[in-house]
Amino acid sequence: MQIKLNFFGAARNVTGSCYCVEANGSRVLVDCGFYQEREFKHRNWEPFPVPPADVDAVVLTHAHLDHCGLLPKLVREGFRGRIHCTAATEDIAKIVLTDSARIQVEDARHKQRRHEREGRKPPHPVVPLYTVEDADACSSLFDTANYGAACTVADGIEAVFHDAGHILGSSSVELRVRNNGETRKIVFSGDVGRWDSPIIRDPTILEQADYVLVESTYGNRLHGPNDSIPEDLARIVNETRNAGGNVVIPSFAVERTQELLYRLSELLHRDRIPHLMAFVDSPMAVRVTEVFRRHPELFDEEAVDLMRHGQHPCDFPGLHMSRTVEESKAINHIKGTALIIAGSGMCTGGRIKHHLVNNITREESTVLFVGYQARGTLGRIILEGAEEVRILGQNYPVRARVEKINGFSAHADRDELLKWLSGFERAPRRVFVTHGETEAADSFCELVREKTGWNTSVAEYTQPVVLD
Repeated sequence: MQIKLNFFGAARNVTGSCYCVEANGSRVLVDCGFYQEREFKHRNWEPFPVPPADVDAVVLTHAHLDHCGLLPKLVREGFRGRIHCTAATEDIAKIVLTDSARIQVEDARHKQRRHEREGRKPPHPVVPLYTVEDADACSSLFDTANYGAACTVADGIEAVFHDAGHILGSSSVELRVRNNGETRKIVFSGDVGRWDSPIIRDPTILEQADYVLVESTYGNRLHGPNDSIPEDLARIVNETRNAGGNVVIPSFAVERTQELLYRLSELLHRDRIPHLMAFVDSPMAVRVTEVFRRHPELFDEEAVDLMRHGQHPCDFPGLHMSRTVEESKAINHIKGTALIIAGSGMCTGGRIKHHLVNNITREESTVLFVGYQARGTLGRIILEGAEEVRILGQNYPVRARVEKINGFSAHADRDELLKWLSGFERAPRRVFVTHGETEAADSFCELVREKTGWNTSVAEYTQPVVLD
């Protein structure tokens, strides 16, 4: 049996996840993600490494943009197969893709207007990568599967989804490739979550695999303990309130916003923070929170217990969901301290940029990061201490306090990734380290070799590997 594996994304970088498995005359993509790092964004516009019409199926680990964000482009350019995932992933992916399309259309329009104001004439028209119509064209292609149930995705290839504990509906995927009476199991970790995170269940540890692709976002780092989050969050909110500023939180619409609401609700019910006005200023986050309401079967025991007592884990008094542009603009006219949660989580687009414009020059305000900031993104630039940043075509001095709470991460850290790998009862034939910046991937690769003795290497972009 011969299987060809190719790494079309998330190889020595974090975003753009896309792996291609070729076997039995079929091609299956695992994820089809959008690049978010500035230095790699040009790849979003390049032709796919394989013709989309020749792809038989896509298996989707979860609905974050860096894993599903190029599906509309794939479909527009000829893909007509099925997109296999869990039901919650389908619900969230449709929201994420539509929102991504709208942002790209708006950003293209904004850029075009700026060029006109500046009297610039670019050599090519400014167009979005894909449109809302392109995103809508994906909707009819989804096929859902339950955790633990095998589904056929191509000739001789089955996929089994296992709870990855990363976001609602997220999966580690086990591909079973059968040929001439033999079976090979290729496990894709997807993004592995953390143990004891709120609302969702812990990651599933798998026991058997011939080949493993494991993420390494935090492969060279340890998170702070989860139990420090309430203390840190309460301190930042109270200090900012005393200073008279706003707490501006760039947050991923999927999972991070819902966990943040859970944590704020907990602090409010314990009177650890004042009862301030709080806003989720992200139409996508609002819609994703509604998906959470539809899938309580995926909640952990603590969240289920809250619901038994009449308290939803993503709600509290004083919380406002901002859906319209007018509601978003009105936030900036509020006197006194407000908690403003807005997307995108890496400050690469969306309403967060407008709130940064209104707060980043204010010494009394705080910009609080609660998620990973990829290299080259505006969020990473602010977090690394830039004295001045460019937002919406203008330069602004950074005078606001900048804070980060690491314990919020939905990604397993170094030791938690090792915990996930430790479940395999025998050594895989080979382990590939993916989805990490070079330093993190190299460091984790060496650690896995040292701890296990397994044949482990860091995946290289577009490098084909034959799995015998």
